[in-house]
Amino acid sequence: MASLAAVEIRTKLVPHPADAARTALTIGAYDGVHSGHRQVIARVRALAAERSMTSAVVTFDRHPASVVRPESAPLLLTDPEQKLEQLATTGVDMTMVVPFDEVRAMESAEEFVRDVLVGCVGAGLVVVGEDFHFGHQRHGNVALLREMGAELGFEVMGMGLVGLDGQPARDHEQVSSTFIRRALSRGDLKRANAMLGRPYEIRGPVGGGDRRGRELGFPTANVRVDSSILLPEDGVYAGWYERPDGSVHATAISLGTRPHFYEGGARLLEAHLLDVDQPDAGSPGGGGPDLYDEEARVRFVAHLRGQQTFDDLDALVDQLHRDVADTRSALA
Repeated sequence: MASLAAVEIRTKLVPHPADAARTALTIGAYDGVHSGHRQVIARVRALAAERSMTSAVVTFDRHPASVVRPESAPLLLTDPEQKLEQLATTGVDMTMVVPFDEVRAMESAEEFVRDVLVGCVGAGLVVVGEDFHFGHQRHGNVALLREMGAELGFEVMGMGLVGLDGQPARDHEQVSSTFIRRALSRGDLKRANAMLGRPYEIRGPVGGGDRRGRELGFPTANVRVDSSILLPEDGVYAGWYERPDGSVHATAISLGTRPHFYEGGARLLEAHLLDVDQPDAGSPGGGGPDLYDEEARVRFVAHLRGQQTFDDLDALVDQLHRDVADTRSALA
C-alpha cells in the first residue's frame, strides 16, 4: 500500500475488514480524470459523508481495452502516475487500483462484484454512469448491479453523462475521454482542455536531438513520449514546461515531423523554454540548465498554428520569432 497526498492507494486485493466502514464507490478506467469524472466523484464523496461511509474510486492498473482488444485500444490521456495524482486532487478517501490481465478479462461480472467490489472494497453504495458495462464480454451493467445489490446489501445509483455546464447533455455535448481524444486529434485544444478542466499534459524524459534548434537560435528539449500516450494534432502550441525541481517555464511547443527539414520523419515533441539560456538537450553548456534525461511535464495551453514548410531558413526563423511572441501573448 502506498500513499499520495492524503489519499489511501491500494494496489493489492485483500479482504475488507468486517469491522470497517462500508464504502461508497465509483468504478471505471478514469483515463484523463476529466470534469465529468470529477462530478461523479464529488457525488460519491457527498453520499459517503451522508452515510458515514468511506469514499473510493475503483480503477485499473492499465486500460482494460489494452488487454481485451489491444489492436484497437485507445491512446491514453494520462499515464498511471498522472491518473493517481489527478484522483488525489478530487478529495476521495481511497483509490483501489485493480490489476487487469487476461485472467481478470475472463472474469464474469458477478465474480467481480462479489470478489472485488464487495469482498475487497466493502461496497455499500456503487455510483456509475447509466451506460456502464463491465466483466467478461461487458455483460455487467447497471441492472445487474442493482440485482446483486439487493442480494448483497449495497445501493446502486446510475448517473447520466453531463456537458461542460454540469447538466445532462446530448451525446455530442457530453464530457467523455473519447470526446477529449477526438478534440485533441483534430487540434481543438480549447475544447479538450475545457472538458479536462486543466491544460492537457504530456510527460516524458528529455533525449538528445540533432541540434537544429540551437543552430537557428531556438534550442529545444526533445521530450520522448511513450507510444501509449495520445499526442495532439501536429502543430505549434503555447504552454508550460515543468522541471523535476518544480520550476515552471513558459514554453513554445512544436509537435510534428518538422516538414521543413524532413519528409516522412518521426513525430517529435520539442519544447523551447522562453527566457531560459537553454542548451539543446544532450549538449551541456551554454550557461543554462542541462535538461538531458530529466523528466519533463509539458502542458498544452493554446494552439498557435499548424506545421508548415518555408521557402528558406530566414523565413523559418522569422516565423519562430512570431511563435515566441504569440506564446507570450497566449500565456499572459
